[in-house]
Amino acid sequence: MMMNKLFLITGGNLGDRRKNLELAEKLIGERIGSIEKSSKIYETEAWGNRHQPAFYNQVHIVKTNLSSPEVLDGILKIEEEMGRKRTVKNAARIIDIDILFYNKDIVNKENLQIPHPHIADRRFVLLPLSEVAPKFNHPVLKKTIDELLLITTDHLKVKELV
Repeated sequence: MMMNKLFLITGGNLGDRRKNLELAEKLIGERIGSIEKSSKIYETEAWGNRHQPAFYNQVHIVKTNLSSPEVLDGILKIEEEMGRKRTVKNAARIIDIDILFYNKDIVNKENLQIPHPHIADRRFVLLPLSEVAPKFNHPVLKKTIDELLLITTDHLKVKELV
């Protein structure tokens, strides 16, 4: 069976943020695939709706034999089990798990876009991605993660946690 290289970002700004990221990581490892590498955890100003608590975010590189739609189903189930309530766009949430890349695939479906369409616009995605895969080439933008980080127009504060 072929193994696929999957990049996920986890984040949340409600409850015990660190504990929620740890639980999400555990569930991803059990249900989605083997976590090969994880970034440090970063604290980030809220993006989109700034009037809410700061987020904790972390990027994971995962080896999986699941298809990208199966990965999406799995992460949606994990979010739901962890208590994620979908209300308004960019609302505060206990956990959010997004697919950033799946191999070098380009998918444009109504419920699934790969690569994630906002990677280049979000410092909170680019910084942890740069830590784990600085030379990974974005299959649409044709730039490395480090190159995208240098030119992003997002200047929200993102700080590495110890």
